[in-house]
Amino acid sequence: MNLFEPYFSILTSFKFKRNGAREKRYLFVFILLLFSFDSYGQNRVNIDSLEQVYKDKQVPNSELLEVLRMISFSHPDPDKALFYSQELIQNAEKSEATYYKYLGYLLKGNALNEKGDLSQALKSYYESAKITEKIRPYNDYYMGDVSIAIAGVYSSMGDHSNSVQFYKKAISIHKKKDSLKSLAKALENLGDEYLNVSKPDSALIMFEQSGPVFKKLGYLPGIAMNIGNKGVAYIYLGENELAEVEINHAMNMFEKMENYYAISNFLNYLSDLYSSQGELDLALKYSKRSLEISEKYGLKGEISKANLQLSNLYEKSGDPETSLYYYKNHIAYKDSVNNIAAVQQMADIRTDYEVSQKQLEVDLLQQKQRIQRIVLYSILGAFILIVALAFGLFRRNKFIEKTKSLIEIERNRSDKLLLNILPEQTAQELKEHGKVKAKKFESVTVLFTDFKGFTELSEDLSPEDLVKSVDYYYQKFDEIIKENSLEKIKTIGDSYMAAAGLPFPQKDHAKKLLSAAFEIDAFVKETKLNGPEGIKKFDIRIGLNSGPVVAGVVGSDKFAYDIWGDTVNIASRMESSSIPGKINISESTYRLVKDDFDCEYRGEIQVKNKGKLKMYFVIGPKNNIQSF
Repeated sequence: MNLFEPYFSILTSFKFKRNGAREKRYLFVFILLLFSFDSYGQNRVNIDSLEQVYKDKQVPNSELLEVLRMISFSHPDPDKALFYSQELIQNAEKSEATYYKYLGYLLKGNALNEKGDLSQALKSYYESAKITEKIRPYNDYYMGDVSIAIAGVYSSMGDHSNSVQFYKKAISIHKKKDSLKSLAKALENLGDEYLNVSKPDSALIMFEQSGPVFKKLGYLPGIAMNIGNKGVAYIYLGENELAEVEINHAMNMFEKMENYYAISNFLNYLSDLYSSQGELDLALKYSKRSLEISEKYGLKGEISKANLQLSNLYEKSGDPETSLYYYKNHIAYKDSVNNIAAVQQMADIRTDYEVSQKQLEVDLLQQKQRIQRIVLYSILGAFILIVALAFGLFRRNKFIEKTKSLIEIERNRSDKLLLNILPEQTAQELKEHGKVKAKKFESVTVLFTDFKGFTELSEDLSPEDLVKSVDYYYQKFDEIIKENSLEKIKTIGDSYMAAAGLPFPQKDHAKKLLSAAFEIDAFVKETKLNGPEGIKKFDIRIGLNSGPVVAGVVGSDKFAYDIWGDTVNIASRMESSSIPGKINISESTYRLVKDDFDCEYRGEIQVKNKGKLKMYFVIGPKNNIQSF
């Protein structure tokens, strides 16, 4: 299907009167429609005049729905775009105009997405998807576009599996319908999603398919994004000079189009590039510029990314306090976009406590009123008054005792939950002072694990089976870490992170964590051979690194104990550079464990942003190893 058919049919349905002012007004709306068509991300239409025409109720009924579509589509203010999309939905329902109702929910989702309300945006997109079934003969084409929008929201939520599923669905639809521009957009976005999970080779395959289509159509935003995305892929592949050329080319194009979202994004990538080359001043310059643009235009996702980049750069330059400041900003913006279950759990406990306190105030007020009535009845006799007062005081004391008991139960529940989230010493400091100071530990060991092929295997599993399988492994990992008196830090998807040597220094932290790593590896291998039915069998990569880290508590609504620093980044690289069934360690960890473990030197291996690093496979404990 020709990409322009649905819009062309709308244009040709307009009838123009050849008389005076009415003719001019119709022609004005027609011209705005032509200029607004498919122009998002390029030069936005000045819709002030059209908005005023709508407010003055000068729009003919036959043009009302299309005018509302244009205003919502082109308005730079997401709140106003949301308002006009809701107006479009209401008027479309009154007119039983299915196509415009579909557009209304799609535009509403776009506005909510831009505001950072991802859950409501997803709900609106799904509503739009339902309506596409009623639109003939273009229902498949419209479903393809809605699938791209849904995939984008899942990507923002970090749900890679669902994002890939919907992008592939959109690609399949648009290939059949020969809708080139939508096909190219779906391919480009799928490539970008592969970059999000560090798969540059897969991403480049998508970009090589989408780029020629954008050029054939002469679609400048697509061409610019394709050039910039290729530059990002080159960063992942270590081709920095080529990456810099491509990204600068893309930013120059976007600057002419005033697309600040893309500029902010690519500035962060340039910052990362210069950081990897050791030019911290240039890296800070580009990252601060990215934050400045993101804050000016209210781009929440990019604000979060820029703050994280600045945190990493200041940590690298030896300024942990400034690093922690930006890291907290990153977490604040990240939590404002993502709906995290643990945050809700903390909020529920706090709410329960506040409700119990309010109930206590209400009951005490009611009790006071009862006492006042007793005083009024004092004329009935002193004996009756004394008895009534005694009875009232007795019930009041009982109630207060009961309420105190409930409050104590809630407080204990809150303390228990806090200890599940934070180390005991850290939790105590947070309760006493209301905050936790960042601490630097000079020598700790950090462990990362990752399941091989998890992304591809998980795409074939139902959500229930996927959660069941991951939980089966992580429960055992937690048990191993706890038994060895180590500290679990967090899980990110199929990645498990733990550390030794904090929050209290440990003499043999590297040996203890390496012993736990062997237990984890043995459990995974045993599960693959004799695991229970219904559990997905995985291979696992494990990597360790030792060195200094900064530890602290981040978040305002959700408390999280976290560590960061170059030691953590290298530990992650040790895991990604390992192979299934092997434990890969850095040179710094090797020096700490070489007397007790047999190790195999792998040589110097190229690592992203770190150059070449010495690595070792740990074969196993030596015969004289002691119990830790």
